[in-house]
Amino acid sequence: MHRRKFLQQTAMAGAGVMVAKSGFSRLTKFDDFPVVRIPVGQRKFKSDAVEALITEVNQKIGNKEIAWLFNNCFPNTLDTTVDYSLIAGKPDTFVITGDIDAMWLRDSTAQVTPYLPLCKKDKKLQQMIEGVIRRQNKCIIIDPYANAFYKDGSKKSEWIKTDRTDMKPGVHERKWEIDSLCYPIRLAYHFWKETGDTAPFDEHWKEAMALVVKTFKEQQRVNGKGPYSFTRETSFATDSLPLGGYGYPGKPNGLICSMFRPSDDATIFPYLIPSNFFAVKALGQLAEMWETIGKDAEKAKEARDLAKEVFVALQQVTVMHPKYGKIYPFETNGYGSINLMDDANVPSLLALPYLEAVFPSDATYLNTRRFVLSEDNPFFFKGTVAEGVGSPHTGLDMIWHIGISMRGLTSTDVKEMAECLEMLRSTHAGTGFMHESFDPSAPIKFTRKWFAWSNTLFGEFVWKMYREHPDLLKAPVPEVAATPPSKQKSRWKIF
Repeated sequence: MHRRKFLQQTAMAGAGVMVAKSGFSRLTKFDDFPVVRIPVGQRKFKSDAVEALITEVNQKIGNKEIAWLFNNCFPNTLDTTVDYSLIAGKPDTFVITGDIDAMWLRDSTAQVTPYLPLCKKDKKLQQMIEGVIRRQNKCIIIDPYANAFYKDGSKKSEWIKTDRTDMKPGVHERKWEIDSLCYPIRLAYHFWKETGDTAPFDEHWKEAMALVVKTFKEQQRVNGKGPYSFTRETSFATDSLPLGGYGYPGKPNGLICSMFRPSDDATIFPYLIPSNFFAVKALGQLAEMWETIGKDAEKAKEARDLAKEVFVALQQVTVMHPKYGKIYPFETNGYGSINLMDDANVPSLLALPYLEAVFPSDATYLNTRRFVLSEDNPFFFKGTVAEGVGSPHTGLDMIWHIGISMRGLTSTDVKEMAECLEMLRSTHAGTGFMHESFDPSAPIKFTRKWFAWSNTLFGEFVWKMYREHPDLLKAPVPEVAATPPSKQKSRWKIF
């Protein structure tokens, strides 16, 4: 089922849940909360390390509602979306997004990445994530322009009757998004760094990574439009591309064209800035893997040279905003046109430090962040219960739990972190889980009651607060002062 079809269905379903359990957001004893996590016998995958962490957090944090939410949300990917097996003696893991029975390269990476630090304590968890890397490589080899795939490589897409593109068997949806190829690099790189395991970096990985670089270069569109085009018979303008399926033109300048956003909505202008920043970081990580694991200096140089080319082009895209100063736009076309906004889907402008694509102390990023978290961003919405970034994908006046979690994860201000925790705690609509989007004045109205990425990201945020700011997990959430800007530091390199 297409994601848009959940807008009305899940909102109505959520209302039924909330009416039955309207008091949960005010309870403080953990035993008073209902059991909403899927029963043990029905869970898809069990990690001893994840269960041990859940037990530890539940025992040690004072805010029992957040502990309950962590118990439900952090393992949700493992409980409900993972299909792990061995193929020819090697791990293979297919990961659905939740309520849609397909595997997105983006979502599957985001869903399992928070578990990586636990792999050293859990060999089975490590093997499961190795299986995700192997499955992603297979998907990229099928079609590097596709964003979502079926487990059955012979299955034909439900979109085959409406989509005018080169739709191959095994592909669920073929929307070209830069981030679809960045995320598998991110997962493989951090898997290697956390475990030291190079088992998944085989010939399939090498073939897939060569296709990634080839596809990025094609979509710089220096020598014509490239091989990709896409149109769909649909009433949603954001589900199709104009001008013969190639989208609105961009003036070649070194940036990579992305015809769709991580929301799976069409871009307005082809140079999607957050995704190009993500590509720079991912290509730098790929170059390091080619050098150290692949022992291929030529491939490493090709990836690093492309990263530098895109990075140089990104230095030319900043704009001077009359209120916020120099900021990054969301999209450009190389001809001078810009789109000033942000979308809660990741990569976003807000999420750039989370992806290690910019330093959190970067002055332009901080200006951009102030813009994104203001009503000058047309997709930032305020209500009586919460505020945050939404998305054209879910319409006006609906904000995303992912956006609130990401705001907390990228913040250097303890007061802001506390505010994000409180907004997340108070907007689960009695379900015990995070959702896609919700009405900031009436969280009872929400979309997607089963969205594993949103759940796991919330768990990652709580875990970070547990390690770094445990006082924020007391009950009630304490009043804290803002962190002085002078303490906003970073020790990363971009590429």
